[in-house]
Amino acid sequence: MEETRQSTIMIAEENLLKATADIILTGGIVVTMDEARRIIENGAVAIKGDQIIAVGTADQIKEEYEATEVVACTGRAIIPGMVNAHTHAPMTLLRGLADDLRLDVWLMGYVMPVEREFVTPEFVTLGTKLACAEMIRSGITTFCDMYYYEDDVAQATVEAGMRAILAETILKFPTPDAPSYEISLAYCREFIQRWKDHPLIVPGVGPHAHYTCPPEILTACVALALEFDVPIHTHVSETALEVENSRTEHDMPVVPWIRKQGVLDTKLIAAHCIHLDEGEIRSLLHAGAGVIHNPTSNLKLASGVAPIQRMLEIGLNVGIGTDGPASNNDLDMFEETRLAALVAKGFSGSPTAVPAKDAFAMATCMGAKALHLGDLTGSLEVGKRADLVVVELDLAHNTPRFQRNPEAVYSQLVYASKSSDVRHVLCNGQWLLREGELQTLDESSLKQQAQAIAGKIDRFLEAREGDVLSKLVAIGGLAQEESFEVQVKAQLDDISKILAFVSDADNVKITKSSRYRQYDTYFGFVGRESGQVRIREDLYLDNQDRPTPHTRTRLTLIGPAHEREFTHSIVLNRSRFTAKGTQSVRFYREYFQPITIHEITKLRYRYRILYQETDFAINLDRILEPFQLGYFVEIKSRTWSQSDAEKKVALISTLLRRLGIEDSQLLKQEYDNLLTSS
Repeated sequence: MEETRQSTIMIAEENLLKATADIILTGGIVVTMDEARRIIENGAVAIKGDQIIAVGTADQIKEEYEATEVVACTGRAIIPGMVNAHTHAPMTLLRGLADDLRLDVWLMGYVMPVEREFVTPEFVTLGTKLACAEMIRSGITTFCDMYYYEDDVAQATVEAGMRAILAETILKFPTPDAPSYEISLAYCREFIQRWKDHPLIVPGVGPHAHYTCPPEILTACVALALEFDVPIHTHVSETALEVENSRTEHDMPVVPWIRKQGVLDTKLIAAHCIHLDEGEIRSLLHAGAGVIHNPTSNLKLASGVAPIQRMLEIGLNVGIGTDGPASNNDLDMFEETRLAALVAKGFSGSPTAVPAKDAFAMATCMGAKALHLGDLTGSLEVGKRADLVVVELDLAHNTPRFQRNPEAVYSQLVYASKSSDVRHVLCNGQWLLREGELQTLDESSLKQQAQAIAGKIDRFLEAREGDVLSKLVAIGGLAQEESFEVQVKAQLDDISKILAFVSDADNVKITKSSRYRQYDTYFGFVGRESGQVRIREDLYLDNQDRPTPHTRTRLTLIGPAHEREFTHSIVLNRSRFTAKGTQSVRFYREYFQPITIHEITKLRYRYRILYQETDFAINLDRILEPFQLGYFVEIKSRTWSQSDAEKKVALISTLLRRLGIEDSQLLKQEYDNLLTSS
């Protein structure tokens, strides 16, 4: 009895000598990702508060520490929390919205119109929480976001218990949370002031990309980031077209251009970086920038593959990102890390390119460095935040395990493990997942709310897709304009009378004249009531009919029929929508998906005249493709009322007589219908 009492006293005295911890994870394979890349078999990690206080073997930790909670991790790996270094978290609510499209069609034709209609503080809160639930299950403790209403994104992230860099998106055109970039900047300033020095949130500035942020916006973003010493998170060289346009417009590729605006003087987080040359890679290295590789999104959108092998060779910090769940379509870092390794091998032709150890570093410690958070997270080291994940290794798809090479665990984690193998997640010392159960989020409720939003978006798109006008308006940045034109068209062998008439100052006053080569593309749709979309590109010519640098592109939605026909084949046409064209014909073709496409090229001489104090346009056209003999003449005038239309019809009738144009020469059809039916 006395011996038992003495033994109990000795154990108690030993415990008094031990340091205290809140949580000890013990018995697993500890993959530290520290500078030495230590791997500790039968290891343990001790946590107190929000920090790691000890990393060692299970026996060492047991001897030196006691804890309120000891969690057995036998058959499991204890790894740093993974870092999703580029995403747009609230876009979980747009997952699967419009897949298998080009980037510009997907973004401009679907995502942005839906965002304008639906994105609110409530939308981003729900979308962020759903994203956090998915990311926690994937072993992610830190993510880097760029979206709208980032103040609400931050609040949702804190409620979920995750760590994040959150950059408020700034663009040259209106966004869901700001009608102008000045308001975006003001919002961003307040957002930074509110969240700076928060234990989980690092606020940042998010100029979307150099092509959506002119120099004055980029320099303003740089000034704001430098003032508060916060990161800039932006898209860089994501597509070949982006780089080509930069070379055309600025006479330099993207990285030198943004360096000229001061972007490389900040804590830069550069997403994508697919189309970089050697000099640009080294410029980012010297600037201390982080590059974020997004293999799934880049492959899905056919943007290309970033040269990460070269980046790693010269010492650039490269992280891995899922990109937004609308372009991936998931937030699975195990899948993304595996793909990062495989894509590098496949495109380089070398199976040794980006080995598992390097890929895992990109997902953890190097990813943290790329986000300028390497001093806080990304590895299991004393003094760093307690961001840890426990992964099950004792499963059929991860069996057997060879132990002759300790580093084989990297291959297990990168090539065989799955997000479903994640059993525990802690961030900042707080449990986010325990034995596969979320601790901070109600996943069932989030899924129900998300499905309700999807139903509303479905109804919005179904209504829009059935109406060409609605699709055109939805592209954004285009101003709707109802217009009516009174016009007549004729086919002539000789236009000398017309040229003499417009040259006679006693007849008319020419207010403007121009000449250009005109390229028209007509899109036809099912059902005459849909009308036609015409994309018109004007290439201006000089007085010798030589091309000038000036061009103009416009879109017109042409009504399915004439509004009214008057005498002498004069018709009242309604152009229900006219606007500047901002995209390529290829974009519009893929976006509208027309049933028929007809192209016409013509040489046009255009005269704006005042005849009897009334404004008219006279167009003299030569059809070049498909070639037509002779000339076509159009006389037209815009009108806004029935009485005005009738007045102008009478004047056009007078003009026809003066120009000697017979009724037999008059035409009622648009060029598209005339040439395709002949």
